Amino acid sequence: MLAFYFLSLPLRTMPVGIVYAIWSGTGIVLLALIDIFWFRVTLDLPALLGLALIVGGVLVINLFSQSLGH
Repeated sequence: MLAFYFLSLPLRTMPVGIVYAIWSGTGIVLLALIDIFWFRVTLDLPALLGLALIVGGVLVINLFSQSLGH
């Protein structure tokens, strides 16, 4: 329930698609970090590349997109 509250906060100023992309990308990266540190999972090169593309996509949206209400 708390997660939905925190998801609703940026929806006041940003479009739904952008917020959901950032929210889901952040969740994927955080779960991968939990796998690495908690479960001692080693990620191979394609997994690391995929995570880097997710982070890069979130950065591009935040830094260069005109869709955001900055």
